[in-house]
Amino acid sequence: MLNVVLVEPEIPNNTGNIGRLCVGTESRLHLIHPFGFVINDKNLKRSGLDYWVHLDVTEYQNIEEWIARIPDQSRVFLMSSHAEKSYLETDFQDGDWLVFGKESVGLSAAILARFENHLTIPMSKLIRSFNIANSVAFVVGEAKRQIGLKS
Repeated sequence: MLNVVLVEPEIPNNTGNIGRLCVGTESRLHLIHPFGFVINDKNLKRSGLDYWVHLDVTEYQNIEEWIARIPDQSRVFLMSSHAEKSYLETDFQDGDWLVFGKESVGLSAAILARFENHLTIPMSKLIRSFNIANSVAFVVGEAKRQIGLKS
């Protein structure tokens, strides 16, 4: 099972869509406060539809609380548009942690400094970034493909 981590998510529709993706891919969702919305916000539930009740989700009050739960920090992969290595060049394993920053600014330099594995999603120079829900779908899809091939 993959672990999808959203650090300080700001947009409820994105979080709802990612929650639905996690249910569909049998991945766990980890949400790190503060959020830009209330977790019971109608938009979040609308995006997650009726799948939200099936979601394996854990909330953390801060980054330190989350880090304390990671059994192997070498299996944490932080997504950043500034990284040099593509997620397509990475060998994923069952149980990996895929970490995404908030929609407006991504992951902070302080969080990036805590871990070694920084990955990027290749994209056209015509855009700055992909929507976070799309980004999560790209990376989870590739990781699940690889894990399936290893089974």
